[in-house]
Amino acid sequence: MYIPQMSPLMWLTLFILFSTLMVMFNIFNYFLFMNKPTMLALKKDFNKMMFWKW
Repeated sequence: MYIPQMSPLMWLTLFILFSTLMVMFNIFNYFLFMNKPTMLALKKDFNKMMFWKW
C-alpha cells in the first residue's frame, strides 16, 4: 500500500503560511482591542494635573 508523503518544500510553505496567518491575526487583535481613552477619562486626567501638590 502506497501512502503519499509531503515533500519538505510543501511543509516549509505550510509553515510559512500558518506563521504569517498567526502574526496577522495577532496584529489584528492588538489593534482591535487597543484601549482608547474616552473624552471623560482624558478630562478627568487633565483636571487632576491642574491641582498643585505643595
